[in-house]
Amino acid sequence: MKQKTLSIVVVVCAAYVAAQMMADIASLRIVMLGGFSVDAGTLVYPFTFTLRDLVHKTTNKQTARTLIIAAAVINLIMALVFMVASNMPADMMVGPQLEFAQVLAPVWRIVFASIVAEVISEFIDSEVYERWVNRFGQKYQWGRVLSSNVAAVPIDSFFFCLMAFWGVLPAAVVISIFWANVIIKGLTTLISIPLIYAVPEVEGVVVQ
Repeated sequence: MKQKTLSIVVVVCAAYVAAQMMADIASLRIVMLGGFSVDAGTLVYPFTFTLRDLVHKTTNKQTARTLIIAAAVINLIMALVFMVASNMPADMMVGPQLEFAQVLAPVWRIVFASIVAEVISEFIDSEVYERWVNRFGQKYQWGRVLSSNVAAVPIDSFFFCLMAFWGVLPAAVVISIFWANVIIKGLTTLISIPLIYAVPEVEGVVVQ
């Protein structure tokens, strides 16, 4: 792999993991957007699908799937660190610092929902992406992003909303969060499609 390509892969992988972490933290807050109830993580998380596609393009499916698992593990470790930090005695010379626990103490239901939904949906995303490439090669690259995201987005939203909020929030709010997730992620997919042309293709892909 050329140095330039390697640098691109490192940057995209870092952006993917960072977006996953920001989305998991932001998901603790439910906001109103366009008349819909939506977890704030949805403002960031949709970009992870296309970032994963970029990693897939510049490396291969196995590397992309390794990244998915690595991000899930990192998010779990992040939640554990926040839990430990929240439960440690505060330095009272500074103050009780209750705000930290109020904001960052993990809600494990949401943590596990995020991780499970992420792994399931992004594995599906990688499989659809791979099948598109096997059929079309380097043609119609926009279709890689569109087809893989169309398959993965509803599945991700369904599992996340079901595991994180069903039985805790009113059913109408959960349904609103689901549709807001699907709509926002769908719009983000359309916005992010041009990014697939910004990175080089992994060596060995045959042009159809």
